[in-house]
Amino acid sequence: RLVGLSQPGARCVSAEPIMREWWIHVGLICIPLLAVYLHIPPPQLSQALQKWHSAGEEFLFRGRRIFYRESYGALGSSDVVILLHGFPTSSHDWNKIWEPLTQRFHRVIALDFLGFGFSDKPRPHKYSVFEQANVVEALAAHLGLSNQRVNVVSHDYGDTVALELLYRSDHNQTGHLIFNSLCLSNGGLFPETHYPRLVQTLLKDSSFLAPLLTRLINYVIFQKGVGDVFGPYTQPTDAEFWDMWTALRYNDGNLVLDSILQYLSQRVKHRDRWVGALTSTSVPLHMIYGPLDPVNPHPEFIRRYQQLVRRSTITVLDEHISHYPQLEDPTGFLNAYFNFIHSF
Repeated sequence: RLVGLSQPGARCVSAEPIMREWWIHVGLICIPLLAVYLHIPPPQLSQALQKWHSAGEEFLFRGRRIFYRESYGALGSSDVVILLHGFPTSSHDWNKIWEPLTQRFHRVIALDFLGFGFSDKPRPHKYSVFEQANVVEALAAHLGLSNQRVNVVSHDYGDTVALELLYRSDHNQTGHLIFNSLCLSNGGLFPETHYPRLVQTLLKDSSFLAPLLTRLINYVIFQKGVGDVFGPYTQPTDAEFWDMWTALRYNDGNLVLDSILQYLSQRVKHRDRWVGALTSTSVPLHMIYGPLDPVNPHPEFIRRYQQLVRRSTITVLDEHISHYPQLEDPTGFLNAYFNFIHSF
């Protein structure tokens, strides 16, 4: 307490109301500033990303807009390849191998999963691997591919979606894809050999903090997190990092990360279904693997894969290639894939 001593009998003046009033003023200043920070508008599309977006189209899946890109390529071929991207990025992950694929395949198709890239990102929404498989099947039907054999190339999160599609195909479920082949790359196929990043675990498990964390994620945090799963000599350029961030922020995609990340729990819950599909299928399989991957580390992951998936062929890329092989070593990725395609 503060006591006035200038006059006898002066009354005591409490500091508590003064401090309370001071904190109110601080709050009135800080709250609008925080609100502005948390609602920073998404960045503008770069020329490269705008070009990718302009070359694509949309179709409706249960009232949601799904972005996809399709190119017609090699004449005299009827072969189709569908590309399934990983978390937390988008179909733009395939941009470095897109043109070479069009020289080999008649149709090259990639989509942004629901909640990713240029597709709608509803919230609140219960995102699931099963729904993403539905999206892929709906796209195939939309493009007239329901009765045609397709080659699938997948990465990371896309690997798990591919395994659900494979399960449906092998069990002859209505509307399933007809696989000609499946090529996987650096996906967390086995929960026992998969090590999610700390921020992923926090977003997945912190139901109370997640809404705040998704708003607090900024470019610096994103760049650090993504950079950690690239090799030291194969880091994205500043422009490439920015394109990844822009695609994530498009339609407020950062705000659905916690919902999408429930796929990590789904992998555990449905391990027998998806690993079972991988180990029992007769579809030609190949794994392209960047061995410096901290999420699916070498040699633990690849040994497990070899142990369980005996029918699959494997390409282990150079030791400095990490979690994004199609971006870090597009030539090595393409060589491995074309060798696989030409082997059956």
